[in-house]
Amino acid sequence: MKSMQSLSGLSLQNNTEPSDMTREIHETAVVHPDAELGAGVKVGPFSIIGANTKIGDNTVIESHVVVEPWTTIGKDCLICSGAVLGGRPQDRKFKGERSYLILGDRNIIREYVTLHRATGEDNATCIGDDNMLMAYCHIGHNCTLGNNIMMANLVGISGHAVIEDRATFGGMVGVHQFVRIGKLAMVGGYSKVVQDVAPFMIADGRPTKAYDLNVIGLRRNGVPAKVRSELRQSCKLLYRANLNLSQAIETIENEIDPSPERDYLLNFVREIKSGYAGRQLEHRR
Repeated sequence: MKSMQSLSGLSLQNNTEPSDMTREIHETAVVHPDAELGAGVKVGPFSIIGANTKIGDNTVIESHVVVEPWTTIGKDCLICSGAVLGGRPQDRKFKGERSYLILGDRNIIREYVTLHRATGEDNATCIGDDNMLMAYCHIGHNCTLGNNIMMANLVGISGHAVIEDRATFGGMVGVHQFVRIGKLAMVGGYSKVVQDVAPFMIADGRPTKAYDLNVIGLRRNGVPAKVRSELRQSCKLLYRANLNLSQAIETIENEIDPSPERDYLLNFVREIKSGYAGRQLEHRR
């Protein structure tokens, strides 16, 4: 009987080079010869690692994971059972061209998550560092995710969406294509997101509407009390003062002291006007 190297059931391949001895590849896993595996990578039972893939140091691939071609996974990631990374985009425009999924460092990808590569020659779906995507989440083609994003179970992100740093999602949220969600935004469970969600806001509903400021998130991320207070006033002017968007922006500019957070918020909401149906990333029709 072959000896096992850890309680996870991983074993070293017999043909492993001396420099690769820290890798643990289960005997039932299928790893393409063109795959590049870093030091300390572990691949569990019945997982498949395709051609032209790269997996960074110390990343753990659990059982029954599929990593499709043209996928890059960073260092110290955990990819849990049943996940599919780099699958063909669910897009009729896709014609088999080379495109990519790029996943950063220290990400936790839980069970049965699907992350699709992009449509368009040499385009990429990009996901940053330190994110947690819980079971059954889906990230569509051509999406861009930042860092430290938290998604609860069954969140679905449609194609071409942009999710910025430290955004948080409750369970079973659906996000329309081309939606942009700003930094430190929080989206409540079961929400239907068809328009952009401004940074620092708490949004909820079907369709989703911003209704308050994410004060706890701002405090945890070191935003000073004065700025938090001014952002709360900005939130009221944008969403509760019966002003149109242009009037709210002008009032904030005149009444709220400048800060990086205020200016980022204003730039974000200004851009919404340039798009279609409340989505700044979507061209007007």
